[in-house]
Amino acid sequence: MSTATRTDTQSPAPHVADSHDLIRVQGARENNLKDVSIEIPKRRLTVFTGVSGSGKSSLVFGTIAAESQRLINETYSAFVQGFMPTLARPEVDVLEGLTTAIIVDQQRMGADPRSTVGTATDANAMLRILFSRLGQPHIGSPKAFSFNVASISGSGAVTVERAGQTVKERRSFSITGGMCPRCEGRGSVTDIDLSQLFDDSKSLNEDALTIPGYKAGGWNYRLYSESGFFDPDKPIRTYTKKELYDFLHREPTRMKIAGINMTYEGLVPRIQKSMLAKDREAMQPHIRAFVDRAVTFTSCPECGGTRLSETARSSRIGGVNIADACAMQISDLAGWVRGLDEPSVAPLLAALGHTLDSFVEIGLGYLSLDRPSGTLSGGEAQRVKMIRHLGSSLTDTTYVFDEPTVGLHPHDIQRMNSLLLRLRDKGNTVLVVEHKPETIVIADHVVDLGPGAGTGGGTVCFEGTVEGLRAAGTITGRHFDDRATLKETVRKPTGALEIRGATAHNLRNVDVDIPLGVLCVVTGVAGSGKSSLVHGSIPAGEGVVSVDQGAIRGSRRSNPATYTGLLEPIRKAFAKANGVKPALFSANSEGACPNCNGAGVVYTDLAMMAGVATTCEECEGKRFEASVLDHHLGGRDISEVLAMSVTEAEEFFGAGEASTPAAHRILGRLADVGLGYLSLGQPLTTLSGGERQRLKLATHMAEKGGVYVLDEPTTGLHLADVEQLLGLLDRLVDSGKSVIVVEHHQAVMAHADWIIDLGPGAGHDGGRIVFEGTPADLVAARSTLTGEHLAAYVGTTGT
Repeated sequence: MSTATRTDTQSPAPHVADSHDLIRVQGARENNLKDVSIEIPKRRLTVFTGVSGSGKSSLVFGTIAAESQRLINETYSAFVQGFMPTLARPEVDVLEGLTTAIIVDQQRMGADPRSTVGTATDANAMLRILFSRLGQPHIGSPKAFSFNVASISGSGAVTVERAGQTVKERRSFSITGGMCPRCEGRGSVTDIDLSQLFDDSKSLNEDALTIPGYKAGGWNYRLYSESGFFDPDKPIRTYTKKELYDFLHREPTRMKIAGINMTYEGLVPRIQKSMLAKDREAMQPHIRAFVDRAVTFTSCPECGGTRLSETARSSRIGGVNIADACAMQISDLAGWVRGLDEPSVAPLLAALGHTLDSFVEIGLGYLSLDRPSGTLSGGEAQRVKMIRHLGSSLTDTTYVFDEPTVGLHPHDIQRMNSLLLRLRDKGNTVLVVEHKPETIVIADHVVDLGPGAGTGGGTVCFEGTVEGLRAAGTITGRHFDDRATLKETVRKPTGALEIRGATAHNLRNVDVDIPLGVLCVVTGVAGSGKSSLVHGSIPAGEGVVSVDQGAIRGSRRSNPATYTGLLEPIRKAFAKANGVKPALFSANSEGACPNCNGAGVVYTDLAMMAGVATTCEECEGKRFEASVLDHHLGGRDISEVLAMSVTEAEEFFGAGEASTPAAHRILGRLADVGLGYLSLGQPLTTLSGGERQRLKLATHMAEKGGVYVLDEPTTGLHLADVEQLLGLLDRLVDSGKSVIVVEHHQAVMAHADWIIDLGPGAGHDGGRIVFEGTPADLVAARSTLTGEHLAAYVGTTGT
């Protein structure tokens, strides 16, 4: 018997399955991308950078992540796909090597009044089970602790077929819910100030109603004046008890008015349904002003704002009820959960403890579970979404992040970087859209898009390492190591805005004088109380213009011209020059192409398949009726004007035959905030986050105000754009305005005239003023976290 010996010691050839280590994109043309082809390494951290509007989101979210999600959806049956959002295939020739994409974006969490941090992260669901098992006295199932479930009961006869006979049986049921019956689980009740609805010294025929849309002669008005329930010539204050009830609170009643069937309803429920049920931010300005005037929101007197019924609050674990647990700071709640030693619910305690520890680890330990999710900033919302992915056993997936450092103090950015690296080290592909050098520097691979924004962008300017980017001549490479310097001289304040005894959220009886007539920056770690101080304590009266991070609302029919009010003077100028109605020059009104209704494209719904959008054959995508395009102003028709960039339009409406001062002023403001490249008719849905923020700022600059309050205006801004923003802030201050900025960006801090630093920590460890003074004094003192980071940023060495 012979034995064969193996002499070659070469390693075996790599398995063919291990060769798929790249995501290949070829010919991407989504939005402004210009035939982009790129190879992205898998299981590495790749950062996409470039000026705002250069095409980063179009490549990462609109192409790679969108196609990955679409392909996953296609693995389900047609029946299931019918319930899922349909995603169109991105404009791209080839996409290879995709893995499952998990998107963690900056979309604000729903501002539904019933949504809280606890309900959005499943922490509440686990707490409810915990209290239903361990709470004393025992009051029922987890539903008994939910502020979204009302207690209901009923009984009656039911007919049952049994053994060929029809038998009637009496049945009853009851569900014990945790909803407070007074506020219906909202935590606050609304009181309507009746004096803002009508003038009770007048009669209905004397135009007594003072509500927007209730003009004398209109249908809303006639519903009351011709209802027959009261005398329209009688002053409201002389109504009998029954007449006043019918006028204010009568339940819906069908009736005929002027031969038309209508439903009469008391004024108060009608106002509640038509105005108060809507989101405040989505209201038209005059209706929002009326609601702010007429409605007061007060904490529910029955549940004390906890949203829960008395029964739900009566059940306790070691003296703590579920309302107390939800109101605790999450870092404290995590400690309380760890202290519960109950083997019967050990798996539940472990899962709940892990979720709460993830909050602390990600830097959100200062929140509480009862915090309404609509009040979270964009950065906080994004980190709350990250929580369910921490500690996940999934590997070889693609995580896609949209500026994860938004709203983070330099101190917190290090923690976020370690989380991104941890996800990568588990074997995942991590794609990050980012502007901050502190995060770009940890990348394994960098993709720089540009060179400009909008039509001037959409190409890959650089691919490679961070060192390669520094040496590259791109805008990002040139500005990568930029450092703003401290100002040699600072402006002197012209006055002060006094805040005394501020206690909103975690503020601890703060007294501070905010200087006026200068650029004042309010800073501090995330959760230290900056927004509570600025938005909660500065009286939002006349003269205060507040620009927050709230999302811009708009459909694909909205564009910069409609959002800023620019279309109004343009329509009037066209109408005057051609002697026709202004409504003809609106694609959402009389001038719309009848075939596509002014959308420019015709949508074909294909059920669970992605819908198809084809350019309208009648108007060729111009959105207007052919006859409207025969009218010209300065040699251009309305569709040509809407296709112009802001810079072109500013020149066009600035002089000559088309000179329109009202339009020119708005265009000047858009150019001031760095949006000169945007086309006037570009749908709002295609704008990047940074572009929307600046569009909002440009709109608010028109308001007559002496004090501007800006909430993190550097969000979504490239390093090069930050310089332009600082110039804009300087121009505002030099024109006599007072500018108060809530900001973490060191360049804005260094440029400030005065800094107010809150801290020293977050949540109940914050809420105090730890420094007030000039940036130079803050750097010299180095007494706070902000001082240390700012000193390192401006390159000052300690002695």
